[in-house]
Amino acid sequence: MVNKQESLLGAITFFAKVHAGEVCGTNGLPLTPNSIAILGRSQKLKELKHANLCQYLDVIRGKHERTVVVSEYHGTPLQSKCRDSLNTSLILRIFYQIAAALKELNEHNIVAHNLEPKNILLDAYDNVKLFNYGLYYMTKSGEHVPFPIGNIKYMPPERLLGIKNNFKSDVWSLAMIVAELLLQTTFWPNLKISNISRKILSFCQSTNIFEKIAREHNKLDAFQALDAELRNLLEQCLAVKPSERPLPSDILNHSIFIKNLDLYLVTPIEKSSTLLLRMPLEQIYYWWQLAGGDVQAELKKEGLIRSEAPILSIPQIVCLNGNIVGPKRSQSYLMDDRVVNLKLHNLIDRLKRIPAMAYYPLIHSPKFPYNFGLGMDQLPLVIREKDIEYQFYRVRLFSRLLKGYPYTSEMIRKEAAIDIPPLLRGPIWACLLEVIPNGSYDKIDKFTPTSTDRQIEVDIPRCHQYDELLSSPEGHAKLKRLLKAWVTAHPHYVYWQGLDSLTAPFLYLNFNHEEIAFHSVYKFIPKYLQWFFLKDNSAIIKEYLCKFSQLTAFHEPMLAQHLHNIAFIPELFAIPWFLTMFSHVFPLHKILHLWDKLMLGDNSYPLYIGISILKQLKSTLLASGFNECILLFSDLPDIVMENCVVESQKMYDSTPKSISHRFHVVREHELGPFDITPDVTLAQMQKEMSPRISANDLNAMLKSDPNCMLCLDIRSPSDFNRVHLPDSINIPFNGKNLGEEKKSLETLNEPQLEEKMNNRIIICISNVHEHAVEFSRFLVECGVTRVCILHQGFNVLHSIEPNILVSH
Repeated sequence: MVNKQESLLGAITFFAKVHAGEVCGTNGLPLTPNSIAILGRSQKLKELKHANLCQYLDVIRGKHERTVVVSEYHGTPLQSKCRDSLNTSLILRIFYQIAAALKELNEHNIVAHNLEPKNILLDAYDNVKLFNYGLYYMTKSGEHVPFPIGNIKYMPPERLLGIKNNFKSDVWSLAMIVAELLLQTTFWPNLKISNISRKILSFCQSTNIFEKIAREHNKLDAFQALDAELRNLLEQCLAVKPSERPLPSDILNHSIFIKNLDLYLVTPIEKSSTLLLRMPLEQIYYWWQLAGGDVQAELKKEGLIRSEAPILSIPQIVCLNGNIVGPKRSQSYLMDDRVVNLKLHNLIDRLKRIPAMAYYPLIHSPKFPYNFGLGMDQLPLVIREKDIEYQFYRVRLFSRLLKGYPYTSEMIRKEAAIDIPPLLRGPIWACLLEVIPNGSYDKIDKFTPTSTDRQIEVDIPRCHQYDELLSSPEGHAKLKRLLKAWVTAHPHYVYWQGLDSLTAPFLYLNFNHEEIAFHSVYKFIPKYLQWFFLKDNSAIIKEYLCKFSQLTAFHEPMLAQHLHNIAFIPELFAIPWFLTMFSHVFPLHKILHLWDKLMLGDNSYPLYIGISILKQLKSTLLASGFNECILLFSDLPDIVMENCVVESQKMYDSTPKSISHRFHVVREHELGPFDITPDVTLAQMQKEMSPRISANDLNAMLKSDPNCMLCLDIRSPSDFNRVHLPDSINIPFNGKNLGEEKKSLETLNEPQLEEKMNNRIIICISNVHEHAVEFSRFLVECGVTRVCILHQGFNVLHSIEPNILVSH
């Protein structure tokens, strides 16, 4: 069985307030459900990590506006502790550590507003952790829920008068809790809420509230026996005017604590003998889910989620204004503050065979077999992402690698080529894009109105709004800031529709780290979309689509020929693909897997993704005319993303780099005389059905793997006999034969040519470029795959040293 130490997680649930009827916002769109607004606001809480705060791990949106919150939960609630067992020294320790927790919350502009003994946990070392402190913040000061937040007994007078979000309200609550402990009593145990509220409001006319409370509970002797310094501090904390109360930081620096500080600081906890429990809580929770853990199922077992027959909730009357008359809301919709422990025994049992060395892999030791799970990379990605042991190895490995970034960049890239664990995808992508936050994002003006604001505000409510996080008001605000920051940081660019879709995946993965999301977009665009966001980007897009057409002809000649014959050009369907790197046409979960591979490729990789999509639709496209193709791409069928990734990777790896060469890219090296030279115009490219290959790539293949290519030399026999490439075939160019209606390789009169071409890159070589263009078109029309043209023709080969030509 799992002991208390091994029950680290707890869950609570509540319902958000339901909007009345079909109410729309100022933008004319339906109001965002309050549960989605709660989900967006709660993400900030997941970043809080402090010794005196329970860590938030997950917020789940269920049916009918239900919200489930999962957080750290272990220890004993203060209300369950026997007050007689709490001596003054321990009470002061609790006082100090709660003040430390409140100071941390104040630094993040968060007010607890529900500080009470049941939300204060004490572990075996009497360390304090606040629980459920974010409920008031995530519900926007209680606006998003139909119930009051907090225990009125511990509320200050200003809360009852409607004043919200004052840091010093928590100081009053803290003082009331400590006063109860010191006086060893419970205040007003038998009074109704209305009477307690009158009591608290009556304090507005009192001078010494602590003494008044002690007299009411017949604890004057205990009050007078207290240390004068402590009594004075509590009297300050219980001042009626918030301005007269100390801040949590002032309490921590009070002399009563400073003189014996060691007694009040957090005691280091002895490490668990179970290695799993030493891991970060977010990782434990992730593995717990993979091991079959289901939060909502656990809540159902404890009766916190109860299902009722839908017929019982049918309204009797629905008015025109949206008001509903019907049965009273079920009792199950009321706030139930019970906490359900999420037991870890199943997870511990599943991982008991994991060797101890796997918890802390020694990534720099060549003798250490850190790459557990070998062979799993052959399984489908969906299976790997659900396998608990495999994900354990991958998460622990990447956790170690990320700590060493940027020095482990190459190792991260190598491991990411296998797969990326979903839990760490955001930081891994940032590493692959060489992102190093430097604080520059905070300095960018993201608030001054600009001419693009109107378009941004129109686009955001349409950007991946099926995702609950991105559709939340917090998600909208963050996405707007990111887009405005990017536009401000790039004065030479303009905002094009699609930039929002391009930014959304980075925001989704780095919701609490706007700076990392911004720098990721900042690095991503020049790498894959250089100059796409110029005011006049027509030349860049035309070149991109022209290269896409050529590569389609290279890998899928019959399909390219069919699309060309029906005039279904890439301009009609592919611009949104490449302008948004497919994030506008695919749902977010597919984009994540697609971009996992995209991040590892260069600027040409998206072209192969586009071809792999066409390959999946090949049979449909070949049987369709122009109108049918238009309809097909207006509502793209479901694409199997894993097949798309595998196919694009194969094409990317097997295609020489110069074949996908474009001029509008960021270059790491200057072009040489044997590369594709800049004198090739867009008009020339558009006339060529097949791409060009550089002399450099031809020479490299000739040296490393000459069998992977076949050179078809279409010069005259006399020129060929004088000098030619080894193993090349001479097929003299004859334009008359190529012009026949029925295209067939037999007209070339070369025996076994089709067999010789099989699985090879076909390079057309000529001294007259137009002849090579026409001959390559003929081959494509015959259905020959991987046809290209040697850039600068045969003569460029004379200049290569050492000489690669043979002569007779």
